[in-house]
Amino acid sequence: MGNQLMWEERYNIGVDIIDTEHKKLFRVINRLFSFIEEEDKSSWVCQEGIKYFKGHALKHFAEEEGYMESIHYPELETHKRLHQDFRWRILPALESEMELTNFSKESIRHFIGVCAGWLIAHTLTEDHAIVGEKIKKWGRLLPEEEQTAVIEVITRVLRELFQLDVRIVSECYGGEKFGKGIYYRLTYDKEDGGCQEIILVFEEKLLIDTAGKLIGDQSEKVDVMQMNAARYMAKQFVECIKNSFTFSQSNKLRSENLLTYEQFYRAFDRQPPQHSLLFGTRSGYFAFCVMASNLRLGKSGVSIDPENAMAEIREYLSKKEEESESNIGKKKLLLVDDSATVRQAMKELLQEDYQISLAESGISAIRCLTLERPDLVLLDYEMPVCDGAQIFQMIRSEAAFTDIPVIFLTSRSDKESISKIVPLKPEGYFLKGPKIAEIKKNIDDYFVKKDSGTRQVI
Repeated sequence: MGNQLMWEERYNIGVDIIDTEHKKLFRVINRLFSFIEEEDKSSWVCQEGIKYFKGHALKHFAEEEGYMESIHYPELETHKRLHQDFRWRILPALESEMELTNFSKESIRHFIGVCAGWLIAHTLTEDHAIVGEKIKKWGRLLPEEEQTAVIEVITRVLRELFQLDVRIVSECYGGEKFGKGIYYRLTYDKEDGGCQEIILVFEEKLLIDTAGKLIGDQSEKVDVMQMNAARYMAKQFVECIKNSFTFSQSNKLRSENLLTYEQFYRAFDRQPPQHSLLFGTRSGYFAFCVMASNLRLGKSGVSIDPENAMAEIREYLSKKEEESESNIGKKKLLLVDDSATVRQAMKELLQEDYQISLAESGISAIRCLTLERPDLVLLDYEMPVCDGAQIFQMIRSEAAFTDIPVIFLTSRSDKESISKIVPLKPEGYFLKGPKIAEIKKNIDDYFVKKDSGTRQVI
């Protein structure tokens, strides 16, 4: 990002009070970029600059919320929640890190990078939605007080059951892959003929450190005994929390399933979630997702019945082990594209030789980079709202991600389009089109040259 945020016309939403403050926040961040590069600037100067940024950000949030209220913006409460998440979770965590390191340059860079990335993404998505199309993905999230109640109950129950130090990572988990996961779904029939799905996602090492230890199982891999213990604990867990959200006691448990990641992602992507929460613990990540549908769901995943439970769980774990072994030595790719069709086509093209993670937006991409550090990012350049260039800038604004190679995917080969990509200094660009198979060959060649230390210009 060249250590500067460049204001572009696309950031304007056409509301003067909002656009003016956005520009001011960009300028403040650029001053902070300048401060940390100047050796004669003391940490005190940076601290004052950070206070100034925080003050302006909170002032801007209040003014923006006031404007939304004045126009009776229907998504005001959802927008407020995003502001509050930044104010009460992200900023305090960053400030705590700086204080613990006595405001080291590294921690200040981390603060600036996160704030810059958040500001760009928020401006181009949620803020543009004020005057444009509603962001549909989070359109069915339940009210904030209900979300808060669920978070509090989940946190308390996990602490009581497993003595875990639990923190909420996100209230808008996008279904991104993290580590080796176990995907467990409970499906309930509703009185109106529809269904409600609750999907619990456990990182494998979290199950080993919790369910495994509670039953005295010393296995270093998730086994049938741990899985059975985890299943029954999960059911009790759901019973403890389901009264905290809109979930009728008359709903009948229809089935329980173990899903692959692909099945989980399809279920997640099929309908907007009511709850989509990601938690972090010392032992790994945990996700809690609730989706309601008026459609009867077809059979999906390993169906667990009393008669077949042991055999089905054993087969599920065996297939996961085979998949894990087949991924040994494979490079990790993150594909960022807003088109589900393109994501699926690219996944089918590359999955035999590479481990593939998928993201549909900049926010999702940043979380994927955090949860599953890839060896290469394939980034669609032509995306709506937040385009590839802006996502690239978000990635490069984070010190932890600056060494992750990024290659653009583009359908345009004209000189004008390419001239916009080259100055960004990605590792290169690949052309999308009828000869999609050539992309795999180009990726193969890229890693061959990279591993051999050959200098590359793609």
